[in-house]
Amino acid sequence: MIKQNKEKQEVEKEKNIPETDETSQTQNKTDKASLDAETNDAKEKNESESESEVKDQPLDEPVDEKEIMINSLQKKNDELNERYLRLFSEFDNFRKRTIREKQELTKTASAGIIEAILPVVDDLNRAYQSAVENPDLDTLTEGLNLIRTKLNSTLKHNGLEEIPSLGEDFNTDFHEAITHIPAETKKDKGKVVDEVQKGYILNGKVLRFAKVVVAN
Repeated sequence: MIKQNKEKQEVEKEKNIPETDETSQTQNKTDKASLDAETNDAKEKNESESESEVKDQPLDEPVDEKEIMINSLQKKNDELNERYLRLFSEFDNFRKRTIREKQELTKTASAGIIEAILPVVDDLNRAYQSAVENPDLDTLTEGLNLIRTKLNSTLKHNGLEEIPSLGEDFNTDFHEAITHIPAETKKDKGKVVDEVQKGYILNGKVLRFAKVVVAN
């Protein structure tokens, strides 16, 4: 009797073993499915986060070559305009300075010649005073001749020269004919026979034409 009960328990035990294995296998499948689901969820989460990070990153703005060229040309134009204004200002200052210096030079240009003539003026004043105190014609004539010689020498020293006229061929570059008279001889034709007013050259340039009478 006892032996039959043991055999019965063993048979039942053997029947229970497959059931336990099936339960274990089912549990394992469930655990594996859960693990796979968790893995997929984690993977999808990571992919979603990666896509979000990519979206959050600022996109590189496209380089506009036309705008770069415009900016470069504008900068160059500004530099050239600034240089032009600076040069114009410098030139305007130079022009004003030149005009001012020219005006000053014109005012003082005659200072040298006037200073040279002052001694002659002093001599004239002394000659006049002497003539008043001692009215002698010969002394006055001699004094005036000395003053005239001194004046001519001073003017010549400052570049003034007389234009030769009498007996010279008439030359329109130096002479101004105020009248014409018949020539006494063929040799006198075209010659200056009389000088009404002396002409002068200052440093090679005609200062005043000689007024003359020409024989025809």
